[in-house]
Amino acid sequence: MITINHGSLKLLAIFATVIDSGSFAAAARRLHSSRSRVSEQVSQLESQLNVRLLQRSTRQLKLTQEGEKILQHARQLDGILQHIEAELTDTEPSGRVTLTMNHDIAHKFILPKLDKLAQRYPQISLDLIVDDDPLDLIEQQIDLAIRIGFIRDESLVARILHQERFALFASPTLLAQYGMPNTVAELEAMPWLMLKQTAEQGAQMLFDNGEPVMIQPLRHHSCNSPYLLQQMVVSGLGVATLLPSTVQQEISDGKLVTLCESLHSEPLVFSLVYPSRHQVPQRTRAVIDFLLSESLFQL
Repeated sequence: MITINHGSLKLLAIFATVIDSGSFAAAARRLHSSRSRVSEQVSQLESQLNVRLLQRSTRQLKLTQEGEKILQHARQLDGILQHIEAELTDTEPSGRVTLTMNHDIAHKFILPKLDKLAQRYPQISLDLIVDDDPLDLIEQQIDLAIRIGFIRDESLVARILHQERFALFASPTLLAQYGMPNTVAELEAMPWLMLKQTAEQGAQMLFDNGEPVMIQPLRHHSCNSPYLLQQMVVSGLGVATLLPSTVQQEISDGKLVTLCESLHSEPLVFSLVYPSRHQVPQRTRAVIDFLLSESLFQL
């Protein structure tokens, strides 16, 4: 049960004023208060309701799904306590959760788990946004993201799902044409495929027993999609660094061969990311717990 009382009506009115004013500062002017006090009162309301109403950043405020629901009642106030109680006391997680990730993660790791998620939480619906470029979670009102690489945005929570290193791969067709490379010079003489997010001006930094090795191919194609890059390597268009977890099936089927096994990248982190750890909706928490428990990237 959520503990709310008639004192919450004032906080609800302040919350509505913040939204109608467009910012805490503008609301504070209308209410003849301070910005910090108004922000504190909205946080107090969120604590009372045990739900997040606003996503805050240095530039903007965005209503959460719960915030949109509560705002309708806050503007009316008639029967508001009963309405809020009904909205927020579902016994089973329900509603829509937005999850974004790049194409290879979507196809190879999330798709196989969707049926299990649906069986466990039949009242939860997913909005899947597949994009190889990271999206602004607050601006686009996205609940969760799976991202590769360290998260430097302090406004986001990151939970580590997996960690591994890039390795070198080529197709048997390409190796039949060029032979198995044994030196850096032989590697650089082969055609290469590079992911724009990891290449450095047409060069690839790798490590051999902890020592840095800069690979500078004579020629290369590039793209920004890890999933397309994998298919290009399988097609025999060039050598590339790939994450072994993303090409397990292709390796088992003999479509890809590992090259120069001592060469690899620095460790790369896969993280589950979301805007706040406070008042996370029940439906979003259910999906977070599911993804953390599923060992998505198990090799």
